[in-house]
Amino acid sequence: MIEEDNSERSEERKSVAIEGKLPLKAVGIENLKEANPQHMPPHRYLHPWFARRPTPGARLAVLASVLPADVEPDQLLNWMQIGPSEGTGGESIVDYVARKKSQEDERTGTLQDHYGYPRPFTRSPSKNQREEIHDLLLDQWEGELPTILDPTAGGGVIPFESLRYDLPTIANELNAVPSLILKTMNEYAPKVGSLKSDLNRWSDEIDKIASEQLKEYFPSKNDRQTPSHYGCTYTVTCPDCGFEIPLVKKWWLQKQSATKGIAARPQLNHENKSIEYDCVRLPDDVEKSEFDPQKGPYSRSGADCLNCPVVLESDNIQEAFKEGEYRSTIYGVKYVSDSSSSGWRAPTKVDHDACKKASNRVDTDFALQSLLSTKRYDGDIHERALIYGVSEWRDAFTDRQLISHYEYLQAFHDVEEQIRQEHDEIEANAILTILSLISSKAIDRNTRFAPLDTGKGYPANAVGGKQFGLQWSFVDNNLCAGNQSWKDNFERVRDSYEEMVTYLEDIDNSDSTVLVGDAADLEIESESIQAVVIDPPYYDSIIYSEMSDIFYVWLKEYLGESFPEMFPDDLSNKEDEAVANVAEYDHIADSSKSKKDFAAEDYEDKMAEIFQELHRVLEPGGVMTVMFTHKESSAW
Repeated sequence: MIEEDNSERSEERKSVAIEGKLPLKAVGIENLKEANPQHMPPHRYLHPWFARRPTPGARLAVLASVLPADVEPDQLLNWMQIGPSEGTGGESIVDYVARKKSQEDERTGTLQDHYGYPRPFTRSPSKNQREEIHDLLLDQWEGELPTILDPTAGGGVIPFESLRYDLPTIANELNAVPSLILKTMNEYAPKVGSLKSDLNRWSDEIDKIASEQLKEYFPSKNDRQTPSHYGCTYTVTCPDCGFEIPLVKKWWLQKQSATKGIAARPQLNHENKSIEYDCVRLPDDVEKSEFDPQKGPYSRSGADCLNCPVVLESDNIQEAFKEGEYRSTIYGVKYVSDSSSSGWRAPTKVDHDACKKASNRVDTDFALQSLLSTKRYDGDIHERALIYGVSEWRDAFTDRQLISHYEYLQAFHDVEEQIRQEHDEIEANAILTILSLISSKAIDRNTRFAPLDTGKGYPANAVGGKQFGLQWSFVDNNLCAGNQSWKDNFERVRDSYEEMVTYLEDIDNSDSTVLVGDAADLEIESESIQAVVIDPPYYDSIIYSEMSDIFYVWLKEYLGESFPEMFPDDLSNKEDEAVANVAEYDHIADSSKSKKDFAAEDYEDKMAEIFQELHRVLEPGGVMTVMFTHKESSAW
């Protein structure tokens, strides 16, 4: 419970900077620069989440909500780390940034070279700058630093930026998945600090244990080539000739241009009515005029048999999947070699036998048979997979994918007790949370929902499309080798965490709190918060709870006993979520009121309850700033 005595505070609010002239254009330019996917803020690599706002916008919202109204725009930009350190030669920072933006296309070096300063997320304010800000804030808020509350914190940009200015900060979140991200950013990074050597040690131990258990399911063709990714699809049986029909839209495995790349070329095996594959390089092995990888047998309307004129309609394919009358198959294998180079080859009998071995184990291993048997939530986001029989969360994974994730889960629990013995409670929780996020991150690209990215030759992420659809070209990852392996994901997560630690090295780490709960019912004392900065759920743009379930069910297996209050149910909380979820109203909608109307009304009611609760916790004279960038006027 957060408590504060506000009996002496004035009820007359002083004007704050957000009511005055703000450097919006300069901050908008910095927001665009941060969107560069080549180098994003470290929290974005920590774990997949949605609607993360740019650092400059979040910084401006925090500072402008609490600083006095007479702060000059250039002073704000300076404190936000926008502008060259050597000065602008008398030009205002506002005009300097705008001029540099207009000249971007003429630059010869990097954006940093062109603008003369790095992107703001890479720099925290200096101690002197924080002292300047704090002096103004103490005067503005009657002798105390204002507490910043983000009640729907999600991916955590707002509270993390508040913390970088050494302000008392409270982050609240309903969903367990982003709550773990928040704990990592706003509790462990400032309070525990660097964990690099410990994370290296325990990650290596987990990877060693799991790799030993998994090696029989990922056999190498030879000692110099280790398979890292298996391009997979499904086959159904042609009702006329009995041949396999592969459900592939395009045969590309890794595409460089319209006529150049690596593709799987199907070959008919008349002896057993199956399809076999060659791995060909265009145009070296074959010209596109001879074999066009763009033309796979599957389309939205159905699938063409490669042996006879039959077209199997999509309704028949759906029925086959519901009845389990399909099989997954490999049509290309990517490998890494001893020299760290990679390539593609055709699948072999050894590859197919390894998949059969995985299926046999799932059929006979009780622990695997019961793993993730939770029914998936029957919402609109999941409908695209439910129609193909993906009704339980275990169905979202092939047998080999399920075993891969399971073995890393088991290895995690093998070392968990030792971690708790060797580290104090908060440090142990930090290590275990970060290690669990690595596996959860790996799940995003090792599921039947993750499509093969033919531009890169490895899987795209499953949650990128904000809905779950069965992918006709997907990837079975070897988590023990190559890109998207456990080690690869570990290094990304570890480095992200360690970078965030450097941003908070010399701040007071005692004033950061992460709460897990409904924003309409906060565990915060009335009239105890000076400023609320909220980026609320975006109407019907993202149904966060449905999308997070793929992570929630696994993270519950990892951390359910460590944080039982965060994982009380089999699936994430959908009842209290403030989104316009039409799936909740299928059973009561009628001709007089549509499910969309019901959903909109529910969203408005829940947001009203949240705002009422924020009014309760705000002190007299407190400030609430709402960031809402939804493009639809109906959402506003």
